[in-house]
Amino acid sequence: MPLNLQKNLPAIELLKKEHIFVMDSLRASEQDIRPLRVVVLNLMPLKITTETDLVRLLSNSPLQVELDFMKIKGHQPKNTPIVHMRKFYREFDSICGDCYDGMIITGAPVEQMDFEDVTYWDELKCIFNWCRTNVTSTLYICWAAQAGLYHFYGVPKHNLDAKKFGVFKHFVNDPYQPVFRGFDDEFYVPHSRHTEIRREDILKTPQLKLLSESEEAGVYMVMARGGREFFITGHSEYAPGTLHDEYMRDLQKGLPIHVPENYYPGDDPSRPPLVRWRGHANLLYTNWLNYYVYQETPYHIEDIRNLGDL
Repeated sequence: MPLNLQKNLPAIELLKKEHIFVMDSLRASEQDIRPLRVVVLNLMPLKITTETDLVRLLSNSPLQVELDFMKIKGHQPKNTPIVHMRKFYREFDSICGDCYDGMIITGAPVEQMDFEDVTYWDELKCIFNWCRTNVTSTLYICWAAQAGLYHFYGVPKHNLDAKKFGVFKHFVNDPYQPVFRGFDDEFYVPHSRHTEIRREDILKTPQLKLLSESEEAGVYMVMARGGREFFITGHSEYAPGTLHDEYMRDLQKGLPIHVPENYYPGDDPSRPPLVRWRGHANLLYTNWLNYYVYQETPYHIEDIRNLGDL
């Protein structure tokens, strides 16, 4: 089954060129099935790029998904046209009375700031709290993972001496968790961050379960509330060229940046990157949708408010 998207979303045409099957809302309405409702709070600066990355992964499932996009109130991104934001994004005030089967909260370019200094921190805390009562399962990605762990469990983030930048090998701590169905013993994930969550802080918090980590990149995946919350520090959703674009951007700005590790063959930026994370990324999102959203969410979506932890 394809993803049910609002008509004319740019990701539709971009992904059709990759032969990925998506449908607009008109065709989806003709199918006699309740789609899963998923909302994305997109905090990334390049909105359309992030939309396309997530749609690519969410569409690789036999489940029909109805996707909404949420934005922070009063925040106008510099790199996305206003008309696009007005057409495809809703503010929290217009969504807070709804229920969703799943939610994804992306990273944001504010990780070197204290959480309380982020201009939209108060609104974000309200959204985090709303997820617990109105969403079956939520994926927190990169900075959002750090923010969620800090808000709910008091887990601090720590500055790194140098940006963690590249594609790193990971391993699974609990291979019998459904989120890891089909995973290899080792898998790769892109990372792009200046801060980290530390293993010892997770292990001393009994509500949290450390599911996956990396010798090079540290904590990768943490689960809470039986799968109603996943905190993921890497960017499994990244397209093949995203790290390259970030590397060139930082070089042009004169920022201190090293060649992304384990990315270009021979560490040569003139050569196309070696993609080693695509299979893992597709399994991650498919398993999340299947085992933690579809199989746990009630048929009557309003009953999500009555769910306990899984």
